Amino acid sequence: MARTLLVAGTASHVGKSTVAAGLCRALSDRGIRVAPFKAQNMSNNARAVPRATEPTEAGEIGVSQYVQARAARIEATTDVNPVLLKPRGDGESQLVIDGEAVGNVAAGEYYEDGWERAREAAREAHARLAAEYDVIVAEGAGSIAEINLADRDLANVETVRFADRVAPGGRPDGRAAGPRDAEILLLCDIERGGAFASLYGTLELMPEDCRERVVGAAITKFRGDRSLLKPGIAEIEERTDVPVLGVLPYDDPGLPTEDSVSLPAVGETAVYGDSEGVRIAVPRLSRISNFTDLEPLAREPGVGVVYGPPESVLDGADAVVLPGTKNTVDDLLELHGADFGDRLDDFSGPIVGLCGGYQMLGERITNAAIEGTGDEGVIEGFGLLPVETRFSPEKRVERVERDLRGVGPLAGARGRVSGYEIHMGESRLTGPTERPFEGEGAATDGVLGTYLHGLFENRTAREAFLDRVFEGARRERPDTAERASPYDRAATLVTDHLALDALGIVEDVSAVG
Repeated sequence: MARTLLVAGTASHVGKSTVAAGLCRALSDRGIRVAPFKAQNMSNNARAVPRATEPTEAGEIGVSQYVQARAARIEATTDVNPVLLKPRGDGESQLVIDGEAVGNVAAGEYYEDGWERAREAAREAHARLAAEYDVIVAEGAGSIAEINLADRDLANVETVRFADRVAPGGRPDGRAAGPRDAEILLLCDIERGGAFASLYGTLELMPEDCRERVVGAAITKFRGDRSLLKPGIAEIEERTDVPVLGVLPYDDPGLPTEDSVSLPAVGETAVYGDSEGVRIAVPRLSRISNFTDLEPLAREPGVGVVYGPPESVLDGADAVVLPGTKNTVDDLLELHGADFGDRLDDFSGPIVGLCGGYQMLGERITNAAIEGTGDEGVIEGFGLLPVETRFSPEKRVERVERDLRGVGPLAGARGRVSGYEIHMGESRLTGPTERPFEGEGAATDGVLGTYLHGLFENRTAREAFLDRVFEGARRERPDTAERASPYDRAATLVTDHLALDALGIVEDVSAVG
C-alpha cells in the first residue's frame, strides 16, 4: 500500500507543481515506484490520456499531472487527476470526472450536487494508485488553510484523510492520528513577501488532523543570501515545532504552465522567451486554454511569444498563432468586436490556428448557440481558410499520431507527429485546399489550422515553422543549445535544496527498497 506525500501550499502559485514534479523524478531516480496525484484540479490546460477504468478510451487531465507522470517515468491515466474543473467564464466550469465531461456547473451547484460524486471518484482513483505504487506525490490546490472550504477541500484536506489508513481503535472517518500513511510538505513563496507570517498563519488555521501530518516546510522562489533567513527560520521552527527543510532558489526548470495566472491579464501585454527575438503574436483571449501549446516556441533561442490585446498584439509581429479557447464562440465575438479580423487580413506573416483558433480561421461556425452564451445560430469566422465548423454537444477527446505533410507555414516538414485532440465541433472543407494531415486540418501558403494540440512539441513541426518565421523576418536563427530535461532540472532543484531524507515517507520507502 502506497505512502502519500501531499505537497501543499500557503497560497496559489507557490511552486507546488514544480516541486511535485521534481519529487517524482527524484524518487524515480532512486528506484522508487512513484505516481503523481491531484484529486481536484482547475485548469483549461488539459491533456488526453487513457481512462483508468476504460483504457481504450481517452479522457482529460490537467497538464501538471501529465508532466508529473512523465517525471515519474510512468504513463499518465485519468487516475492521476480524477476531477478536473475547466472554467468557461461567468462563474461556470465544465466538470470532468474520471476523464469524462459530465456537465457544466456553477461553484455553488458543484458543492451542493457534484462534490460527493467527485470525492468518491478521487478516493477510488487514489486507492487504485496506492495498490500499484510505493509513493504517491499528491499536489494540493491553493491554500490548505482556506477555513471557509475546510469541509469540502478535496485537493488538500480530503486527500490527506482518505490517504491515511485508520489505526486500530481510530475513528472510522479516517481522521485519527494513526500510522503516517499521509504526510504534508508545506510550501510558501517568499517572493510575495510575508513568508513567515504565511507559514505561521497557515499552520494555525489548518484542520488539526492535517496539522499533525505536516513533516516540514520549504520556502520557494528565494533570491539572495540565504544566511539572511536564518533568524526567521529559527524563530518559525521554535514557534511551530515544524522544521524548515529547504530554501529553493528562484528557478524555472521549463515545465509547462498549469493555469493562466502566469499569463498577462486580459488587456495587458507580456513577452515570454527572448524579448529581442522574432515575435510570435498570440491574442490574449478571455477564455484561453491549452496555451502550453506555445511554450515549446518560447523556449527556443531568439524567439519571443507575445501575448497581448487583439487591438495591438500584431504590431511588429513576425507570425501569429491563434490558441485554443474554452469557448470559441464568445472569444470569436470579442475578437470581431476588436476588429481583429481586419488586422489579420493585413498581416503578411505565417498564421497558425490551433483547435479553437483553427475554427476561428474558417468561414463560419454554425449551431453556435451550443457553445456560446447567447442564442446565435451562425457566427462568421475570419475567412482565411475554406472551412465551416458545426458545433454539437459531443466532445472529442483523443490521443493521436499523424503523418505531417509539410504544407503552408510548415512547408518542408515531413514525418510522424503526435499530440491530442480535445474539442467540440466538427470542421469540414468548403473548397479546395491542402491538408497538413491526412483527413484533418487545412492550409494555404501562409495560413494553417489544425485540431492537433501539442503540435510544436514535435521537433519537426517546430523547426519548420520557426524556419519560416526567421526567413520572413530576414533574421538568422541562433544556434540551439542543448539543455537538460526540465524533469531533471526540477529534480535537481529539489535534491539540491530540500532535505529529501527528512521526509518520513521517502526515508521509509527508500529503506525498504
